[in-house]
Amino acid sequence: MTLSIWRFSHLFLAVSSSLFILIASITGIILAVEPISNQVKPYAIKNTNKVSLAHTINALQTKYKEVVTLEVDNNDFVKASVITKEGSNETFYIDPSNAFKVGDIEKRAPIYEVATNLHRSLFLKSTGRFIVGFISLLLFLIVVTGFNLIIKRQGGLKKLFSKVVNENFEQYYHVIVGRYAMIPIIIITITGIYLSLEKFSLLPINKVTHDFQTSNINDRKIPLEQFPLFNSIKLNELKKIEFPFSNDKEDYFFLDLVNKEIYVNQYSGEIVSEKQKSFTALASNLSFILHTGQGSIIWSVVLFVSCFAILFFMYSGFKMTIKRRSKTKKIKNIYTKDEAEYIILVGSETGSTQNFAKQFFEALLKSNKKVYLSQLNSYTTYAKASHLVIFTATYGLGEPPTNALEFEEKFIKISQPKLLKYSVVGFGSLMYPDFCNFAIQVDSMLQKHEKFTPLLPLVKINNQSFVAFKNWLINWNKITNNNLVVEIPRPKKIKNQIQFTVTDRSAINQDQSFLLHLKPNKKIRFTSGDLLSIYPEDDSLVERLYSVAKVDDNILLSIKRHEFGICSNYLNKLNTNDMIQATIKKNYDFHFPNYANEVIMIANGTGIAPFLGMVNNNDSHKKIHLFWGGRTQESLSIYSKFIDQAFNKKTLSSFHVAYSQENKDKIYVQDLIFEKSDFIADFLKNEGVIMICGSINMQNSVLEILETITKLKLNEPLSTYENNEQIKMDCY
Repeated sequence: MTLSIWRFSHLFLAVSSSLFILIASITGIILAVEPISNQVKPYAIKNTNKVSLAHTINALQTKYKEVVTLEVDNNDFVKASVITKEGSNETFYIDPSNAFKVGDIEKRAPIYEVATNLHRSLFLKSTGRFIVGFISLLLFLIVVTGFNLIIKRQGGLKKLFSKVVNENFEQYYHVIVGRYAMIPIIIITITGIYLSLEKFSLLPINKVTHDFQTSNINDRKIPLEQFPLFNSIKLNELKKIEFPFSNDKEDYFFLDLVNKEIYVNQYSGEIVSEKQKSFTALASNLSFILHTGQGSIIWSVVLFVSCFAILFFMYSGFKMTIKRRSKTKKIKNIYTKDEAEYIILVGSETGSTQNFAKQFFEALLKSNKKVYLSQLNSYTTYAKASHLVIFTATYGLGEPPTNALEFEEKFIKISQPKLLKYSVVGFGSLMYPDFCNFAIQVDSMLQKHEKFTPLLPLVKINNQSFVAFKNWLINWNKITNNNLVVEIPRPKKIKNQIQFTVTDRSAINQDQSFLLHLKPNKKIRFTSGDLLSIYPEDDSLVERLYSVAKVDDNILLSIKRHEFGICSNYLNKLNTNDMIQATIKKNYDFHFPNYANEVIMIANGTGIAPFLGMVNNNDSHKKIHLFWGGRTQESLSIYSKFIDQAFNKKTLSSFHVAYSQENKDKIYVQDLIFEKSDFIADFLKNEGVIMICGSINMQNSVLEILETITKLKLNEPLSTYENNEQIKMDCY
């Protein structure tokens, strides 16, 4: 079954049953509270597995004239129906250890009665019971289809509990919660279906029939406390015992146990008839307990949380659907496919990749280019096109997205009238071993075809990095002599901005880099690796993010000034005591890994900044190895003070430097990593954590080297270690 069918089925089932599932979930939350409240009442008896039936009966017969019945319900309430010594007939809860009355039989609270009727039948009696049973079946199918989508998204069943790519709140927690709530919800749905089938007599009926054995019995009764059977049965095994109404030898004790029914001679204590309950009866009892949570606080809490999880799935699922549809809504092309010079084809599963394609499309239109945007599934001939740009994601185990499933078949059959220059941009996550696999396949198909010539090598973009996308666009602009610009729009309202005072700054060096020290004007919480968000006054539309180092409770930034960089030039003009407005953004995925015994930090240029803070605050003296790449020795001078301090404090174990412009042989930081292949392999094997900060190009080169090391020396893809949270990245 294709991914599109699974997704359509999941969505269709959810939409069609949403109202009923909403009612069932809300009433389920209410009903899950009842067993919890019951277990804290004084007549909720603990340790019924330690009290024998003989002991309780003996205590009852001592205190009361006659015992009619003794019952243990699913909440472990022990209920006795007796005739008192004064001759009155009473029923109440007892303490089974001494037969003292502990409470009267309570009437069920109206809220639970109403919730039960609504939950069970929607106040529609048999019709409602059928609807509820059918909705239970639909919810089961929703869980199954959703589970299949999670497996595909995570890259297979083995990767089910691996790290989840965090695209947005709804998507992230839809997967996270789904992995843990799946089994309880399946149990809820299956037991709900079973109880509905039982209600409509659609299950086999195996009524217990007894064959009574006659035996020679003396008139003298053996005391009940001497009955071997009564002494062997504990109260947790009992559902109900009915006492004989007379002294007639043919009038027996009737025991309804959890798994069997027994008739016992009232004189000798011998078993007259013993029959096991049918599988249907046992399954019915188990289904009732699992569906209601009666008798177990822990399971009731699980049911309570699961009902909330279902409500969250409804919210997040519909929110994701709305977002996906808004992202993938039909593009209004100004030009036809045969008029356009530039053709953009998209393969997108969630709509995120299409967002990038749409920005590129709009940038071309602003430059007065004739451009046409469509899905990969719509691939056809293009009469006047000279450029083809493909943006595509990869789904699951290297599969094409839903709107690209037909591309390969069409590509083989269709011949273009003109030679096309092409570029392929792949979107994915390095957490998956099949990172950008479909984009690789598309690029390979185009390379082998005589009607296509590459304009740029395949570019792979990790976790929807906008910076990586802009870098690709810069290169594409250079080759095509264009000047397209794409920007992330500024939010309508900037939240949590505070003032920072410049306390110090370094002179700008030959690399056009400098250090800036900022003191927050009010107390805030942050740590090295968090991000400082700045909207420069000269260009308040676009947010700039800088990775921060925490030094003496102040912020240290390392900044490279670009000739036309609005924000870097704005910061370069700041002097001591100047003030700026900015926001701290938590970057939890790039905090120092306190759980690791040893850490490798890899950076180039200004990417060293957060590591300077982490190293100098390494109070636990964990082993840290810092690898850094710069242009020349002079490039290092602005950071030397912090490196020396770290060695003096013994918070840095080793420092490895690569200079790309110092000698004829250019050495980059990735070359240092390759030289230390054996060390890196042992390091990862021993659960060390690697942190990478700096340029996207450096990150990609380092990851290629690490992939080579893990495959050759550890026989594992790099994704294995990323899923183990042993690879942390913050590159730009």
